This record gives sequence, structure tokens and C-alpha cells, in this order.
Amino acid sequence: MTKPGAPKRHLPTSPFKAAVPPDPKHFAAGDQVAHDIYGLGRVTDTEEGVAALVDFGSTRMRILSPYTKMIKL
Repeated sequence: MTKPGAPKRHLPTSPFKAAVPPDPKHFAAGDQVAHDIYGLGRVTDTEEGVAALVDFGSTRMRILSPYTKMIKL
């Protein structure tokens, strides 16, 4: 049995195309962002490919990659 969060493997004999992973998101210091939980904020620093430090006004959070709940405005 597979784990719930584990990606399914593609069988070479399958008639269907393999799933293509989405492009990774990139953020830079100064980018305005919207987060599903914390709301609007501004990126203050980044750890390339690992995390982004975001100031949401009332709190500062370290958001980990792949940033599924955060978009750039």
C-alpha cells in the first residue's frame, strides 16, 4: 500500500502519459504575496529552494517550499 502523500509511479506499459510535476515557485525579497492562511504579506528574505521569510504585518513566518498555499501578486 502506498502512503497518502506519495506520488504514484508511472508504469512503462501504461497507455497514459506520466504526470508532470508543476514548475517550482520562486520568490525574491520584496515580492508581495498572498497566503491561504496568513493573508497578504511581503517577502523579506529567501533561502533558495528551501523557504521564504514573509512579513504578514502582525506576524513573520518562514514558509517552506513548495509554497502550495502561497502565490505571488
